[in-house]
Amino acid sequence: MINWKQVLDFADKGNLKPPKRVEKTEEEWKQILDDSTFRVTRKHGTERPFTGEYCESFEPGTYACRCCGSVLFSGDTKFESGTGWPSFTTPAAENAIKYVVDRSFGMVRVETLCNVCDAHLGHVFPDGPAPTGLRYCMNSVALQKIEE
Repeated sequence: MINWKQVLDFADKGNLKPPKRVEKTEEEWKQILDDSTFRVTRKHGTERPFTGEYCESFEPGTYACRCCGSVLFSGDTKFESGTGWPSFTTPAAENAIKYVVDRSFGMVRVETLCNVCDAHLGHVFPDGPAPTGLRYCMNSVALQKIEE
């Protein structure tokens, strides 16, 4: 199970190899994604808090990358963070997420990307519940739910 030290090491020293790669041009992504998904996932945007489709959804299922379909999180790890974005304690696999130091807006955070297609998902913080103490704060438009 991943912990904050590992997240920082990945962000600083390099990420695990993804299970596969999906690469498209900006124009190819524009053709297959709606405007809000393109803005968030390809341009590193953020959806407004408490507006996302999965913010208050806690039904069983798996959450995948909306861009490439790679499995990112199990619904079993989703929790109510009170932040207005869907939050998870751990990724489905250690190599599902890519971590990048984000120094935008005068802050230092750890950005999370899909490790397969580099879609911006959100950020991870060290203030989540047990067992990992992590809070993966994701944009709903970057996710697609696969029902159980």
